[in-house]
Amino acid sequence: MVRYVYDFTEGGREMAGLLGGKGSNLAEMTRLGLPVPPGFVITTEACRAFLTTGGEPPGMSREVSDHLAALEEAAGRRLGQRDDPLLLSVRSGARFSMPGMMETILDIGLNDDSVSGLAKASGSERFAWDSYRRLVQMFGATVMGVDAALFERAMTDLEEVRGAGDDLRLDARDLAGLVETYKTVIRRETGEDFPQSPAEQLRRAILAVFQSWNGERARLYRRREHIPDDLGTAVSVQRMVFGNLGADSGSGVAFTRDPATGRPGLYGDYLPDAQGEDVVSGIRNTVPLSELERLDAASYTGLRAHMETLERHYRDLCDIEFTIERGTLWMLQTRVGKRTAEAAFALAAALADEGLITPDEGLARVSGEGLARLMFPRFDTSGDGEPLARGLPASPGAAVGAAVFHSADAVRRAAAGEKVVLVRQETNPDDLPGMIAAQAVLTGRGGKTSHAAVVARGMGKVCVCGAEELTVDTGARRFTAPDGTVVEEGTVVSVDGSTGAVYAGAVPLVDSEVMRFLETGDTGETGEGAGGLVDAVARALARADTVRRLEVRANADTPEDAARARRFGARGIGLCRTEHMFLGERRKLVEEMILADSPTARDRALTALLPLQRQDFAGILEAMDGLPVTIRLLDPPLHEFLPDRTALAVRVAAAEARGDLPAARDTQLLAAVNRMHEENPMLGLRGVRLGLVVPGLVAMQVRAIGEAVAERLRAGGDPRAEIMVPLVGDARELSIVGEEVRRVLAEVSEAAGTPVGCPVGTMIELPRAALTAGRIAEEAEFFSFGTNDLTQTTWGFSRDDVEAEFFSAYLDKGVFPASPFETIDRDGVGRLVGIAVAEGRAARPDLKIGVCGEHGGDPDSVHFFHAAGLDYVSCSPFRVPVARLEAGRAALRDTGASDSR
Repeated sequence: MVRYVYDFTEGGREMAGLLGGKGSNLAEMTRLGLPVPPGFVITTEACRAFLTTGGEPPGMSREVSDHLAALEEAAGRRLGQRDDPLLLSVRSGARFSMPGMMETILDIGLNDDSVSGLAKASGSERFAWDSYRRLVQMFGATVMGVDAALFERAMTDLEEVRGAGDDLRLDARDLAGLVETYKTVIRRETGEDFPQSPAEQLRRAILAVFQSWNGERARLYRRREHIPDDLGTAVSVQRMVFGNLGADSGSGVAFTRDPATGRPGLYGDYLPDAQGEDVVSGIRNTVPLSELERLDAASYTGLRAHMETLERHYRDLCDIEFTIERGTLWMLQTRVGKRTAEAAFALAAALADEGLITPDEGLARVSGEGLARLMFPRFDTSGDGEPLARGLPASPGAAVGAAVFHSADAVRRAAAGEKVVLVRQETNPDDLPGMIAAQAVLTGRGGKTSHAAVVARGMGKVCVCGAEELTVDTGARRFTAPDGTVVEEGTVVSVDGSTGAVYAGAVPLVDSEVMRFLETGDTGETGEGAGGLVDAVARALARADTVRRLEVRANADTPEDAARARRFGARGIGLCRTEHMFLGERRKLVEEMILADSPTARDRALTALLPLQRQDFAGILEAMDGLPVTIRLLDPPLHEFLPDRTALAVRVAAAEARGDLPAARDTQLLAAVNRMHEENPMLGLRGVRLGLVVPGLVAMQVRAIGEAVAERLRAGGDPRAEIMVPLVGDARELSIVGEEVRRVLAEVSEAAGTPVGCPVGTMIELPRAALTAGRIAEEAEFFSFGTNDLTQTTWGFSRDDVEAEFFSAYLDKGVFPASPFETIDRDGVGRLVGIAVAEGRAARPDLKIGVCGEHGGDPDSVHFFHAAGLDYVSCSPFRVPVARLEAGRAALRDTGASDSR
């Protein structure tokens, strides 16, 4: 018989898949002897069974009853008993943290009878009615489906009538009346009464948490964080402890280090006389955790000791929730804390220095995606402009966008291509779509551990919280700065998540410290701040370079890009696109070649292009001296170098309509465009096919490459050009072109008086090429996967069409977890890569194999290419450091990453 319920004393962190992150960590803290209120966990298996069948799995109800009975016996009280009721919390807890995305119900067991018993036992009538109010509000919204805004409106109306600034100023009688108002709302909206049976409350609360796994915001968050949909959530049922019993009670959230910067020291928020949801919701402004030392020195000392224990035990940054109930400290949750990219690198270096983790574990705990964020520009605040306001720097970075005040507006305007900043008094889980769509999040209330801060930090989104100087009016869609400046919706603002400053207008940008280091190699001053971060990044990259097997090259078409790529650590060029050298003023020469009406005219145009190509190649070879430079012969259809067909037709027709003769060149160009027009150019006359049917084109390009190599040899350089033939589908195509390449290089060698040789290889970008890679390898000295086109031809997609037409729907429906143009499709395209590698190396064991599509800079794809046995990846210069880091991480074995999802 399947077991569905485990006591906290029966589990541990190794059972996270079964007990969820919350439940397994509660069990782990119990195992460590920390003060954890007792409870039990209903497993993710039970959730999956419920979601599959729509009903409770057999035996679960009996197990819950048995564990509840044990909990009651240990407490000496029964759930909901009249004189001193045992009360429970019911919380979600999936394998990976999803803050605020699923449901929590507190104070289970209260009803019209037991509320009086709670008042008597606690000595506080107000506390008892406040707890009952919280239960009815949470249960009504979460379990019974009542719009939460109706409860909030009732609370606001009562506060206005009483002249109370917040709920703390409402007395017991007010709260008792509010409970009756809430129950009336429930009856009106659902047609049923709030349940008075504690057992029914518990059963329905558990099932509601199960159901919340498939809630809209939970699904959206999982897509954003790449969390599988089939995991399900566990449910933690725990004895309630209360932080809202008076001045000697309270709740807080703490981190063992600063999750924004990684700096050591106690960090977090505390709220006296409050429950945990008051802290994370941001509805009341918290005090710094250091203030707890003054308020309750004993609890503060105990908390510090527990935090040190947890960080040593988990060997990582820990996120902790705690409650103090009348001077007694209780630990309610811990998990590996979400952190910014800056903090991830700083923590990895610091924990390695402290001996808690190894250098390889430190490398595993950072990511290429995080490094890319650190390379983004920062605000240049060297001018005289004063900020509109300052808040708490909750998640670093620089963001500019139009202020919007509602999540739906952020989504709508972002979908139209506008950059927006979501401004709220405080956020709640329903704001997640807008937070994802926005460039930054700005809130008027809440601390560094509020919902906005935690979620934004996990997503790498710029965030400033608790900007109390601002008066945020979401109804009027504006906020007012302390100097009286009114910012209406649509006004551009700049948000600096590193300093907490908010500016009017678009603040200029400058390179980040990390980008300056990558450009110059200078780590600057060490220690805290920018210098310490740069040093941590430098150490991570150095370790990655030490352990990685994959080489990293760059896609570069100019000497300037090549030089930058080399500064960023590229060990060669994996793709030099020669078609980019035919743009601008040179386009006229290409037109001449296309319009040539005789071999002589064509040769004249090609001869004019040759020295220009030679000059380009020489510059790139010089920038990459001593390193391989893979030059792809012309790939796109020739008509792409001609003027737009419609524009030409309009000019010709307009001239004829006026009774004028069209310009002769326009007529020639239109005839050429019409002659070359293709219904699907991606699959038409391009790549190797051009070289086979356009006389002289391959020869001109190869001669330019060969002469550039000879020029660099004469200058004492070490040029290492490689010639890549695109879009080969059959070995005979490559054989014909290869013969011409060797013939031209022999002529160049004879003319230069020095041997000029270049390896000849091909791009594997057609399924047929991958499936016949063994025969192609007999002609090719290297392979380079063009995964952009290989993805298009494998899926039957035209990228320019499908991404805008239906990719968002495919992502929403889970057809694929990420765009196959961003992350390699392992099952389809990846299988073709595997076949080509195996067959190519079987035919030619020394075959060098790389990838030059955009996937070469995608972190997840880099790991795939490492496992597939490729020799190198090639990507844009900006992505080179990212690829270096991920290539190192891919080479690590049995090293745990810091998965803070």
